Amino acid sequence: MHTRRSSPVSPDPSPTGHGRQRNRRSSPWRTRTAGAFLAAAAMIVSACTSGGSTGSANPGRPAAEAALAALPQATPAALAPYYGQRLTWRGCGAPGFQCATMRAPLDYAKPEAGSIRLAVARKKATEQRERLGSLLVNPGGPGGSAVGYLQQYAGMGYPAGVRARYDMVAVDPRGVAHSEPVKCLGGRAMDKYTQTDFTPDDAKETDELVVAYKRFAEGCGADAPGVLRHLSTAEAARDMDILRAALGDERLTYVGASYGTFLGATYAGLFPNRVGRLVLDGAMDPSLPARRMNLDQTAGFETAFRAFARDCVRQQDCPLGTKAADVGKNLNAFFKKLDAKPIPTGDTDGRALGESLATTGVIAAMYDEGAWAQLRDALSAAMKENDGAGLLALSDSYYERDGDGRYTNLMFANAAVNCLDLPAAFATPDDVRKALPAFEKASPVFGEGLAWATLNCAYWPVAPTGEPRRIEAKGAAPIVVVGTTRDPATPYRWAKALSRQLSSARLLTYEGDGHTAYGRGSACIDRTINAYLLRGTPPTRDKRC
Repeated sequence: MHTRRSSPVSPDPSPTGHGRQRNRRSSPWRTRTAGAFLAAAAMIVSACTSGGSTGSANPGRPAAEAALAALPQATPAALAPYYGQRLTWRGCGAPGFQCATMRAPLDYAKPEAGSIRLAVARKKATEQRERLGSLLVNPGGPGGSAVGYLQQYAGMGYPAGVRARYDMVAVDPRGVAHSEPVKCLGGRAMDKYTQTDFTPDDAKETDELVVAYKRFAEGCGADAPGVLRHLSTAEAARDMDILRAALGDERLTYVGASYGTFLGATYAGLFPNRVGRLVLDGAMDPSLPARRMNLDQTAGFETAFRAFARDCVRQQDCPLGTKAADVGKNLNAFFKKLDAKPIPTGDTDGRALGESLATTGVIAAMYDEGAWAQLRDALSAAMKENDGAGLLALSDSYYERDGDGRYTNLMFANAAVNCLDLPAAFATPDDVRKALPAFEKASPVFGEGLAWATLNCAYWPVAPTGEPRRIEAKGAAPIVVVGTTRDPATPYRWAKALSRQLSSARLLTYEGDGHTAYGRGSACIDRTINAYLLRGTPPTRDKRC
């Protein structure tokens, strides 16, 4: 299952794996963070921790109708040492940034049994006399490095007025990047995994896919079996409250994109009285089970692809035909050719472009319309010149693979959080086959691959601890939920659903393409969110830009 990132892709990632590309809509400060495609299979909308501290659903009610229960306002005595800790800041990375290590209980049900170390970074407000507090940012994933996002982009590129009034802060969630990262496969093994045929044609290919999923899961389990049980979103949200206290803030101010909206909404549900100014951009719907969420997202990618198709046929260099109705069929035909015979890429590690890598490359470009020209070039080279380098570069940027064949831990953390947060959509290959018609109806282009991608968590070494929950956050201050009408990864209907669940939500709609909206070229969106962050003025209900 795709979760996600905040915006465009780039074929030339920086040393930490985050590429930047300017385009007609994305501003210089807005870049992609990674999410996951074929490695992720469950969705990210659980609200339970392994310790059960968030409350449980009434067994007589469907899980999706149960609401996440708020935690007691008083801090338990066992957590006092964590809430009372003082962060020791040191210089790190670029000038002006500081880093620290924060401790949080590994298991909130047994806080005395051991801790986990979390990486924190900040850049102080440029106008300290007018400082409003700390602004925590999270770019999504799950698995995207918030620290990397802060140091490379948000801390330098967020609107100057915001950076003047807030200390910009980030914490890598548990298991991610610099916070005791989960690792599942080495570079070569990961290369092999990403080239697995994720649209099996027969029993042999199905067995190979299942083996690939099992090896991936076994690698994660072997790396950190104890930590793997405590990487849920609810636990990460509780970590954010410890960070809030350590920073000296009475309330949390936060901007979260994509999966970061689920993390932020979970925080609001657990700590409604500590909600400050929350922006949830590219929103998730936490009340849906995994299969429904995967199906919705499959339809979301189809919506984005149709927008790409309409744009493509208006360009002179569109390699997929002259009629929008033919673009999908022509792309599927190309995928089938690659399935039968991959094409060369010039890759120093000998990787050829098969159907799986090509599909990932196309998916990557759906996140931002600014990447559509790059996708047309890549498809033209592959289809007309038998050169798969462009699509491979797009795929590598998606997986966060650098030129030396090294992967960040994005894919590993993504699966670890997803598979813990919600029961898998499917338990067996037969379950997937029965669901294929629904997925292919949702997306004739991507449906088959996205259906099989949901099977990953069936083989996960740790049982899920979460379930679908409504998040109401009764008593919270106004929360801004942002949705983009043709968002591929977080369909607009999810933003509407979350805004209906959160008792104090204000829905802000961007009518356009791409994943997330803040800082991507819409003056209306940026002006509205900046006013909320700086003056506490939320938008009028159901404002559209």
